[in-house]
Amino acid sequence: MAQILAIDYGKARCGIAATDDFQMIASGLDTVETKNIFVFLKKYFNENNVEAIVVGLPTDLKGNLNEVETNILKFLEKFKTEFPAIEVHRFDERFTSKMASFFISQSGKSKKKREEKGLIDKVSATIILQNFLEQKQK
Repeated sequence: MAQILAIDYGKARCGIAATDDFQMIASGLDTVETKNIFVFLKKYFNENNVEAIVVGLPTDLKGNLNEVETNILKFLEKFKTEFPAIEVHRFDERFTSKMASFFISQSGKSKKKREEKGLIDKVSATIILQNFLEQKQK
């Protein structure tokens, strides 16, 4: 098997999470500036066997798409051109940032560490990926 990568795409930063090769466990990997996402992905894909990515689908409580979706669609268009062999999935990311903040606050980290946006993005990507894995098993 190969890994699945999750991307919590944002205008400034992207949180990245990855599964193990058996696609059992999601782990936070990194936070990358959005302008450098393709540099990161090329390097990561060269060093790891990745079969698919999961990109968060940013919706509000009513199911309406967030304005960042326009940027995500542009990213996905370029992604499919650069990496045509890698499957792309979308997954509802509602509440992941709030859940990430909650989990971080419960972890015992310092207030300064808990407020780091990059940590929240990385944990959000992990939550998206773990939820995707759980739904895939059903």
